[in-house]
Amino acid sequence: MPDQEQATGPQAPRPDGRGLVAGVQRSAEPGVRRRDEPGVLRLGRRSFGPGEFAVMAIVNRTPDSFFDRGATFATEAAYDAIDRAVADGADLVDIGGVKAGYGEPVSEEEELRRTVDFVAGIRERHPDLVISVDTYRSAVARRVGAAGANLINDTWAGSDPEMPAAAAEAGAGLVCSHVGGLTPRTDPHRMAYADVVADVIRTTTGLAERAVAEGVSRDAIVIDPTHDFGKNTLQSLELTRRLDELTATGWPVLVAVSNKDFIGETLDLPPGHRGAGTLAALSVSAWLGARVFRVHDVPAARQALDLIAVLRGAALPAGTRRSLA
Repeated sequence: MPDQEQATGPQAPRPDGRGLVAGVQRSAEPGVRRRDEPGVLRLGRRSFGPGEFAVMAIVNRTPDSFFDRGATFATEAAYDAIDRAVADGADLVDIGGVKAGYGEPVSEEEELRRTVDFVAGIRERHPDLVISVDTYRSAVARRVGAAGANLINDTWAGSDPEMPAAAAEAGAGLVCSHVGGLTPRTDPHRMAYADVVADVIRTTTGLAERAVAEGVSRDAIVIDPTHDFGKNTLQSLELTRRLDELTATGWPVLVAVSNKDFIGETLDLPPGHRGAGTLAALSVSAWLGARVFRVHDVPAARQALDLIAVLRGAALPAGTRRSLA
């Protein structure tokens, strides 16, 4: 592993604000990679090479989130959550102004009110932080891009045909998702695929190539199998165990499994009690090559992913004195 420094002695885990806990050694510092280096994901001022795991903290500006029930709907509470996520080692934050599933209708104007000024405020507070916005509306993508967003998380798989152009105009990256043809904010019902993994690969890579054609930078595109969206529990489990087939496409893969229903149904647990299952799914996904991880619990995810990075040989331990001193 070239360019790695010798790990130092044991120390308490302290997030370094760029990925791994303080003391864990990586192969290169962010932001100094060659422009032509293959496999590098570039978002805003950050770059993530192969083997580096990026943690995306979820901060919902909604009063009816399935997980936190509006805990970060208020502006100051949301800013506090951003500050904590950064301190805990998040590389990205993902801001959502509309609940993904069923709920009260949210107009475009209201979504803009919840997101645009907030994104501008985050950019002022954290100039180097990668800001993602979860939206399916191209008009919102344009406005949040102008306010400082670096990534558009289009969870509903291009339901708005103007989305790639909007991301390109904003100079932002794009998450290309799979929902099996569902329209926004609808739940799956008896979804059937000849091969769910093949369908996900065909859809997400097709959207990614279209985004490139529309002007989005190839190294700022991520594909997302979009667990539970347009899928039942068995299909989401199949995607997880075969995630290496997605990573083999060469596109960086994002996984958003945190506290999802497929984990809850598998373990018969409600939201709020799915943390261990979430970490298991994240760890398997990381081992199989996923690159970006959208999570509620940043410290737990950061520690789990840092260990996976060491196990995969992409980093050195923080300390190796046991039986050696």
